[in-house]
Amino acid sequence: MKILVAISNVPDTTTKIAFSDGDTKFNTAGVQFIINPYDEWYALVRALELKEAGKAEKVTLINVGLADCDATIRKGFALGADDGVRIDAEGPDAYFVGEQIAAYAKTNGYDLILVGKETINYNGSSVGGMIAGFMDLPYVSLATKLDIEGNKATVEQDVDGGTQVVECELPMVISCAKGMAEQRIPNMKGIMGARTKPLTVVPATNADKLTNVKSFTLSAGRTTCKMIDENNLDELVGLLHTEAKVI
Repeated sequence: MKILVAISNVPDTTTKIAFSDGDTKFNTAGVQFIINPYDEWYALVRALELKEAGKAEKVTLINVGLADCDATIRKGFALGADDGVRIDAEGPDAYFVGEQIAAYAKTNGYDLILVGKETINYNGSSVGGMIAGFMDLPYVSLATKLDIEGNKATVEQDVDGGTQVVECELPMVISCAKGMAEQRIPNMKGIMGARTKPLTVVPATNADKLTNVKSFTLSAGRTTCKMIDENNLDELVGLLHTEAKVI
């Protein structure tokens, strides 16, 4: 079984967010980029576990991005991935990214495609579904557990009030959520070996760009807490009507 794991290059969670070009672009100056945590902790680690259990022969990483993503891909190599592919394009939206990954996967015979449940910079949770749609494959979203026996996958996902168990024949696409696997830290052997693992760069296919960014706006952040005297009920009621926001 060959597993393809899609990873995204995202700003570190401690990054101070700023925008440029009239608030239409994320300002990358001085920003440390990492593997999207959900792609790494859940999708990639579970793929590696399946390989270690003898249920997969190869784990390949795929990323849609420019040359500055190479270092992030090699971080995935350090964890244990065998090789990687970078589609040489800056992904403008989920549709474009999904179509690029699907186009590559179609011609390379992967049995299982794993993605994280969402990226921490856009939180769209849509690339996995896009890939499955383009490839006409079964798709399970927000999976918390995955087992493989032969050509059959057994997948669990949380639903309202319980857990749903899905059985499906491979090939398929799965987005992975908390519970799928536990975070790993690369060891020195993995870090040294990551330098020599093969990373193939391929050109992007022609694909539509369906969205354009008009502008980004920083959130207002937390406001100060307004204290109301416990005996002043009228003021509290008035503020609830005029200032409180329903979240």
